[in-house]
Amino acid sequence: MAELAADKHVKYIISVEKRKDSFENVVMEHLRMNGVYWGLTTLDLLGKLDAVDSQEVIQWIMECQHESGGFAGNVGHDPHILYTLSAVQVLALFDKLNVLDFDKVANYIAGLQNDDGSFSGDVWGEVDTRFSYIAICCLSLLHCLDKINVEKAVNYIVSCKNVDGGFGCTPGGESHAGQIFCCVGALALTGSLHHVDKDLLGWWLCERQVKSGGLNGRPEKLPDVCYSWWVLSSLIMIDRVHWINKDKLVKFILNCQDIENGGISDRPDDAVDIFHTYFGVAGLSLLEYQGLKAIDPAYALPVDVVNRIFIGR
Repeated sequence: MAELAADKHVKYIISVEKRKDSFENVVMEHLRMNGVYWGLTTLDLLGKLDAVDSQEVIQWIMECQHESGGFAGNVGHDPHILYTLSAVQVLALFDKLNVLDFDKVANYIAGLQNDDGSFSGDVWGEVDTRFSYIAICCLSLLHCLDKINVEKAVNYIVSCKNVDGGFGCTPGGESHAGQIFCCVGALALTGSLHHVDKDLLGWWLCERQVKSGGLNGRPEKLPDVCYSWWVLSSLIMIDRVHWINKDKLVKFILNCQDIENGGISDRPDDAVDIFHTYFGVAGLSLLEYQGLKAIDPAYALPVDVVNRIFIGR
């Protein structure tokens, strides 16, 4: 079986950041904050976070913060809850959460909670259970969960549960592995996993594994490396990860690497990108692949970073 080309992936991630005029950078310009989170978390899991200039990154992150307290995907763009979480996660990686005004960020997120307990992504009002997870994860990292109505937030997520045990983006929405991660993650972080039918959901999730060993996000879809994260983390949180074939999944992820130039793609022989490189390495971390730091399935941050925030070590 192929091995993880760790050094090549480190070089690939650093090169993406340096090629400002590359196609990848141009199309990701508006969501650069997410890309920085994906890239830097991958470097940390590989034990190479020191390959970047932390001061430069932190300065850029703070330039993306708006007066509202929220963060944009890049300088000169509008704030959104998505980028706010990525900003907080990157600052956590560097142990620099102290540069934030916690109340300011928390009040921005709390202001996005709706009367039914759901969350909007920004002032334009789109509602999605992704935003519920993001709000809860971000506020938890800042020790500010008391800023929102957690009970209402949990009840809204539970209202998005389907008869197959899965969750959709809004009540009645189709079950999808990405949304399931968001809902299970939010319930895990609020101590509310008793709302999940673990056996029913576990079966739905383990049925996402196809013959190649890869995982898909919904029935009849092609496998994709990113679901190595969405499906696996959910299975771990509900204690059903032993229901899939881990060895076959490891093999699938490793087969999606560009062995020569670094990076991981969605499926073997496709073009690599920073998104799938992160989810591939994060998936391998969840699978306890040798040489990788452990990642927390709920916070999507290295375990040592999470311990530093909550235990102080």
